[in-house]
Amino acid sequence: MRSELGAAASRVESAGYDMKALQAVLESDSSRSGFGVVAPESGVVLRVLETSERVVAAGTPLVEIGNPADVELVVDVLSSDAVGVLPGMRVEIMDWGGDMVLAGIVRRVEPAAFTKVSALGIEEKRVNVIIDLRDDVTGLGDNYRVQARIILWEGDNVLQVPVSSLFRGNDGWAVFRVRDGRAHVTPVDIGRRGTYYAEVAGGLSEGDQVVVHPTNDLQDGMRVRGER
Repeated sequence: MRSELGAAASRVESAGYDMKALQAVLESDSSRSGFGVVAPESGVVLRVLETSERVVAAGTPLVEIGNPADVELVVDVLSSDAVGVLPGMRVEIMDWGGDMVLAGIVRRVEPAAFTKVSALGIEEKRVNVIIDLRDDVTGLGDNYRVQARIILWEGDNVLQVPVSSLFRGNDGWAVFRVRDGRAHVTPVDIGRRGTYYAEVAGGLSEGDQVVVHPTNDLQDGMRVRGER
């Protein structure tokens, strides 16, 4: 008990010294009209980090400033997808609040990933992609939400089929091509694949019809009927 009492008395004495030191600082500053803080850049105040008057240590952030006319987008993607993203790639920005789709370009892919918990509670490794806007737009501000589509590859006159029409055949990918009202197994060479469509490098011609959602019981030569 004596040791606890002595420790408590020491804490009280220490707090008294701290209070005297603060009083001395306040008394020395009472004759001053204030201390000027100069912003390092021009802009507007985005956030006030210190809302009440108090003594702060040197280097303590007071406010956050920014230039609304100089907007960059930060989009986080899965690390496995970030491997294919390169500076200079075209970006389409949607769901930002306006009617038009904004154009952007990838400036930088950060070299380090971070862990983020998805809406399903799964830990994911994600990477920030920095995007510059090509279109002049008003209304976007700090920490606003947008949806971005990064164009990894694009080409003209690309023959493609729905991904749902593809299945594994004996020698690779295949589709059921419809000819004379019957479904025929047709091997195809697949190039680049997206979420919904895949590039056809060989095996089909423009205008060929394929079964979009083949069932497990569909066999080569079976009669099928298309829907319009």
